[in-house]
Amino acid sequence: MIVRERENEFIMIEQDHHAQVSGSIMTHWKDSLFIGKEFRNSVQYAISMHDCGWKPFDKEPFWNDTKQKPYTFLDFPVLAKIVLYKNGIDEVEKNDPYAALLCSMYYTGFLKNEAANEAKVFVAQEKERQEKLIHSLEITDRLLLHFHCGLLQFGDHLSLYICLNEPGAKKEEELPFFRDGIPLSSALHTFRQDKLQLHWRNKNTIAIEAFPFENQVAVTLKQKVIQKDTTASKGLLESYKEAPLNEMVLYLVDEKNKE
Repeated sequence: MIVRERENEFIMIEQDHHAQVSGSIMTHWKDSLFIGKEFRNSVQYAISMHDCGWKPFDKEPFWNDTKQKPYTFLDFPVLAKIVLYKNGIDEVEKNDPYAALLCSMYYTGFLKNEAANEAKVFVAQEKERQEKLIHSLEITDRLLLHFHCGLLQFGDHLSLYICLNEPGAKKEEELPFFRDGIPLSSALHTFRQDKLQLHWRNKNTIAIEAFPFENQVAVTLKQKVIQKDTTASKGLLESYKEAPLNEMVLYLVDEKNKE
Protein backbone atom coordinates (compact mmCIF):
# COMPACT_ATOMS: atom_id res chain seq x y z
CA MET A 1 0.00 0.00 0.00
CA ILE A 2 1.16 3.53 -0.78
CA VAL A 3 0.14 5.98 1.94
CA ARG A 4 0.35 9.77 2.13
CA GLU A 5 -0.49 11.26 5.50
CA ARG A 6 -2.27 14.55 6.02
CA GLU A 7 -3.26 16.17 9.31
CA ASN A 8 -6.62 14.42 9.50
CA GLU A 9 -6.46 11.89 6.64
CA PHE A 10 -4.61 9.01 5.09
CA ILE A 11 -4.45 8.94 1.27
CA MET A 12 -4.16 5.28 0.25
CA ILE A 13 -3.21 3.92 -3.17
CA GLU A 14 -3.04 0.21 -3.91
CA GLN A 15 0.34 -1.03 -5.14
CA ASP A 16 -1.10 -2.82 -8.16
CA HIS A 17 -2.86 0.36 -9.24
CA HIS A 18 0.39 2.29 -8.91
CA ALA A 19 2.02 -0.34 -11.18
CA GLN A 20 -0.81 0.03 -13.71
CA VAL A 21 -0.15 3.78 -13.69
CA SER A 22 3.53 3.17 -14.38
CA GLY A 23 2.57 0.86 -17.24
CA SER A 24 0.16 3.40 -18.68
CA ILE A 25 2.88 6.05 -18.61
CA MET A 26 5.50 3.86 -20.26
CA THR A 27 3.30 3.02 -23.25
CA HIS A 28 4.17 6.55 -24.38
CA TRP A 29 7.96 5.99 -24.20
CA LYS A 30 9.58 7.26 -27.41
CA ASP A 31 10.11 4.51 -29.93
CA SER A 32 13.47 6.06 -30.82
CA LEU A 33 14.62 5.55 -27.20
CA PHE A 34 13.56 1.90 -27.00
CA ILE A 35 16.24 -0.70 -27.68
CA GLY A 36 15.25 -4.28 -28.43
CA LYS A 37 11.84 -3.51 -29.88
CA GLU A 38 10.97 -7.21 -30.22
CA PHE A 39 10.71 -7.29 -26.42
CA ARG A 40 8.57 -4.19 -26.05
CA ASN A 41 5.32 -5.99 -25.23
CA SER A 42 7.05 -8.09 -22.57
CA VAL A 43 8.74 -5.04 -21.03
CA GLN A 44 5.41 -3.25 -20.98
CA TYR A 45 3.78 -6.24 -19.29
CA ALA A 46 6.50 -6.36 -16.64
CA ILE A 47 6.07 -2.67 -15.84
CA SER A 48 2.28 -2.91 -15.58
CA MET A 49 2.28 -6.14 -13.56
CA HIS A 50 5.36 -5.79 -11.35
CA ASP A 51 3.29 -5.24 -8.19
CA CYS A 52 0.50 -7.73 -8.86
CA GLY A 53 1.59 -9.78 -5.84
CA TRP A 54 0.34 -6.99 -3.56
CA LYS A 55 -3.29 -7.25 -4.76
CA PRO A 56 -4.72 -9.56 -2.06
CA PHE A 57 -2.75 -7.76 0.68
CA ASP A 58 -3.96 -4.29 -0.31
CA LYS A 59 -7.62 -5.27 -0.43
CA GLU A 60 -7.41 -5.58 3.36
CA PRO A 61 -4.65 -3.18 4.50
CA PHE A 62 -2.72 -3.72 7.72
CA TRP A 63 -2.42 -1.36 10.70
CA ASN A 64 1.03 -0.58 12.10
CA ASP A 65 0.56 -0.59 15.89
CA THR A 66 3.97 0.94 16.51
CA LYS A 67 3.46 3.95 14.26
CA GLN A 68 -0.32 4.18 14.71
CA LYS A 69 -0.90 4.41 10.97
CA PRO A 70 -1.37 1.98 8.06
CA TYR A 71 1.57 -0.12 6.95
CA THR A 72 3.11 1.07 3.69
CA PHE A 73 5.26 -0.73 1.14
CA LEU A 74 8.26 0.90 2.82
CA ASP A 75 7.74 -0.53 6.32
CA PHE A 76 5.75 -3.68 5.52
CA PRO A 77 7.37 -6.71 7.23
CA VAL A 78 10.13 -8.22 5.12
CA LEU A 79 9.00 -11.85 5.45
CA ALA A 80 5.52 -10.94 4.21
CA LYS A 81 7.08 -8.98 1.33
CA ILE A 82 9.01 -12.08 0.28
CA VAL A 83 5.76 -14.06 0.00
CA LEU A 84 4.04 -11.46 -2.15
CA TYR A 85 7.15 -10.83 -4.28
CA LYS A 86 7.44 -14.53 -5.13
CA ASN A 87 3.72 -14.92 -5.78
CA GLY A 88 3.78 -11.90 -8.07
CA ILE A 89 6.74 -13.16 -10.10
CA ASP A 90 5.11 -16.61 -10.36
CA GLU A 91 1.92 -14.99 -11.67
CA VAL A 92 3.77 -12.94 -14.28
CA GLU A 93 5.77 -15.98 -15.42
CA LYS A 94 2.56 -17.84 -16.29
CA ASN A 95 1.91 -15.33 -19.06
CA ASP A 96 5.31 -13.92 -20.01
CA PRO A 97 8.63 -15.47 -18.96
CA TYR A 98 10.69 -12.48 -20.13
CA ALA A 99 8.54 -10.11 -18.08
CA ALA A 100 8.95 -12.43 -15.07
CA LEU A 101 12.72 -12.32 -15.56
CA LEU A 102 12.66 -8.52 -15.37
CA CYS A 103 10.44 -8.53 -12.27
CA SER A 104 12.69 -11.10 -10.59
CA MET A 105 15.79 -9.02 -11.30
CA TYR A 106 14.09 -5.91 -9.95
CA TYR A 107 12.87 -7.50 -6.72
CA THR A 108 16.16 -9.22 -5.89
CA GLY A 109 17.72 -5.76 -6.00
CA PHE A 110 15.39 -4.71 -3.17
CA LEU A 111 16.40 -7.56 -0.87
CA LYS A 112 20.03 -8.27 -1.73
CA ASN A 113 21.26 -6.46 1.41
CA GLU A 114 18.64 -7.82 3.83
CA ALA A 115 20.12 -9.75 6.74
CA ALA A 116 17.17 -12.12 7.27
CA ASN A 117 17.92 -15.68 6.21
CA GLU A 118 14.57 -15.85 4.38
CA ALA A 119 15.62 -12.87 2.26
CA LYS A 120 18.93 -14.53 1.39
CA VAL A 121 17.07 -17.70 0.40
CA PHE A 122 14.67 -15.67 -1.75
CA VAL A 123 17.51 -13.91 -3.56
CA ALA A 124 19.33 -17.20 -4.17
CA GLN A 125 16.18 -18.89 -5.50
CA GLU A 126 15.39 -15.94 -7.75
CA LYS A 127 18.95 -15.94 -9.11
CA GLU A 128 18.36 -19.58 -10.06
CA ARG A 129 15.05 -18.64 -11.71
CA GLN A 130 16.77 -15.87 -13.65
CA GLU A 131 19.50 -18.14 -15.00
CA LYS A 132 16.94 -20.78 -16.03
CA LEU A 133 14.85 -18.16 -17.84
CA ILE A 134 17.91 -16.65 -19.52
CA HIS A 135 18.86 -20.13 -20.74
CA SER A 136 15.36 -21.14 -21.87
CA LEU A 137 14.80 -17.81 -23.64
CA GLU A 138 18.26 -18.03 -25.23
CA ILE A 139 19.21 -14.52 -24.10
CA THR A 140 22.74 -13.56 -25.02
CA ASP A 141 22.63 -9.77 -24.68
CA ARG A 142 22.62 -9.05 -20.95
CA LEU A 143 23.18 -5.34 -21.52
CA LEU A 144 19.82 -5.26 -23.30
CA LEU A 145 18.28 -7.13 -20.39
CA HIS A 146 19.56 -4.54 -17.93
CA PHE A 147 18.31 -1.74 -20.19
CA HIS A 148 14.81 -3.19 -20.03
CA CYS A 149 15.07 -3.60 -16.25
CA GLY A 150 16.12 0.06 -16.12
CA LEU A 151 12.89 0.97 -17.92
CA LEU A 152 10.94 -0.96 -15.29
CA GLN A 153 12.75 0.95 -12.54
CA PHE A 154 12.10 4.27 -14.26
CA GLY A 155 8.38 3.61 -14.72
CA ASP A 156 8.13 2.53 -11.09
CA HIS A 157 9.93 5.63 -9.79
CA LEU A 158 7.92 8.03 -11.94
CA SER A 159 4.63 6.55 -10.74
CA LEU A 160 5.89 6.70 -7.14
CA TYR A 161 6.71 10.37 -7.65
CA ILE A 162 3.08 10.91 -8.60
CA CYS A 163 1.66 8.80 -5.79
CA LEU A 164 3.89 9.82 -2.87
CA ASN A 165 3.98 13.59 -3.35
CA GLU A 166 1.05 15.89 -2.71
CA PRO A 167 -0.31 17.21 -6.02
CA GLY A 168 1.17 20.63 -6.71
CA ALA A 169 3.93 20.22 -4.11
CA LYS A 170 6.79 22.71 -4.26
CA LYS A 171 10.29 21.27 -4.57
CA GLU A 172 11.06 21.79 -0.90
CA GLU A 173 7.81 19.95 -0.02
CA GLU A 174 8.60 16.86 -2.08
CA LEU A 175 9.92 13.70 -0.47
CA PRO A 176 13.73 13.95 -0.14
CA PHE A 177 14.24 10.99 -2.50
CA PHE A 178 12.75 13.01 -5.37
CA ARG A 179 13.94 16.57 -4.74
CA ASP A 180 17.03 16.22 -6.91
CA GLY A 181 15.16 14.32 -9.63
CA ILE A 182 14.30 10.71 -10.40
CA PRO A 183 17.34 8.39 -10.38
CA LEU A 184 18.11 6.81 -13.75
CA SER A 185 19.72 3.40 -14.11
CA SER A 186 23.17 3.51 -15.69
CA ALA A 187 21.76 0.97 -18.17
CA LEU A 188 19.54 3.70 -19.63
CA HIS A 189 22.40 5.01 -21.72
CA THR A 190 20.01 6.88 -24.02
CA PHE A 191 20.07 9.58 -21.32
CA ARG A 192 23.13 11.72 -20.65
CA GLN A 193 22.40 12.29 -16.97
CA ASP A 194 21.92 10.13 -13.90
CA LYS A 195 18.68 11.85 -12.82
CA LEU A 196 15.63 13.10 -14.64
CA GLN A 197 14.50 16.53 -13.51
CA LEU A 198 10.79 17.21 -13.01
CA HIS A 199 8.44 19.33 -10.92
CA TRP A 200 4.78 19.96 -10.25
CA ARG A 201 3.62 22.86 -12.41
CA ASN A 202 0.21 22.82 -10.70
CA LYS A 203 -2.01 20.26 -8.95
CA ASN A 204 -2.73 18.41 -12.18
CA THR A 205 0.45 18.82 -14.21
CA ILE A 206 4.02 17.56 -13.89
CA ALA A 207 6.66 19.10 -16.16
CA ILE A 208 9.60 16.88 -17.16
CA GLU A 209 12.97 17.89 -18.61
CA ALA A 210 14.61 15.68 -21.28
CA PHE A 211 11.03 14.52 -21.96
CA PRO A 212 11.24 10.81 -22.97
CA PHE A 213 7.67 10.37 -24.20
CA GLU A 214 6.13 10.72 -27.66
CA ASN A 215 3.51 13.19 -26.47
CA GLN A 216 1.72 14.54 -23.41
CA VAL A 217 0.73 11.73 -21.07
CA ALA A 218 -2.58 11.64 -19.21
CA VAL A 219 -2.96 9.19 -16.33
CA THR A 220 -5.81 8.47 -13.93
CA LEU A 221 -4.82 8.08 -10.30
CA LYS A 222 -7.20 6.03 -8.13
CA GLN A 223 -7.03 6.54 -4.39
CA LYS A 224 -9.05 6.40 -1.19
CA VAL A 225 -9.19 9.14 1.42
CA ILE A 226 -9.51 7.68 4.92
CA GLN A 227 -10.42 9.95 7.81
CA LYS A 228 -8.27 9.38 10.88
CA ASP A 229 -11.19 9.73 13.27
CA THR A 230 -13.00 6.99 11.30
CA THR A 231 -10.09 4.58 11.71
CA ALA A 232 -10.14 5.33 15.45
CA SER A 233 -13.82 4.43 15.75
CA LYS A 234 -14.23 1.68 13.13
CA GLY A 235 -10.70 0.40 12.59
CA LEU A 236 -8.66 0.59 9.40
CA LEU A 237 -10.14 -2.39 7.59
CA GLU A 238 -13.78 -1.29 7.84
CA SER A 239 -12.86 2.33 7.13
CA TYR A 240 -10.98 1.33 3.99
CA LYS A 241 -13.76 -0.91 2.68
CA GLU A 242 -16.37 1.82 3.16
CA ALA A 243 -14.36 4.66 1.61
CA PRO A 244 -15.24 5.54 -1.99
CA LEU A 245 -12.60 5.24 -4.70
CA ASN A 246 -11.64 8.69 -5.99
CA GLU A 247 -10.13 9.35 -9.41
CA MET A 248 -7.80 12.19 -10.35
CA VAL A 249 -6.49 12.90 -13.86
CA LEU A 250 -2.88 14.08 -14.07
CA TYR A 251 -0.77 15.20 -17.02
CA LEU A 252 2.93 14.71 -17.74
CA VAL A 253 4.21 17.39 -20.10
CA ASP A 254 7.45 18.50 -21.67
CA GLU A 255 9.10 21.26 -19.63
CA LYS A 256 9.77 23.06 -22.93
CA ASN A 257 6.03 23.33 -23.48
CA LYS A 258 5.00 26.30 -21.31
CA GLU A 259 1.31 26.18 -22.23
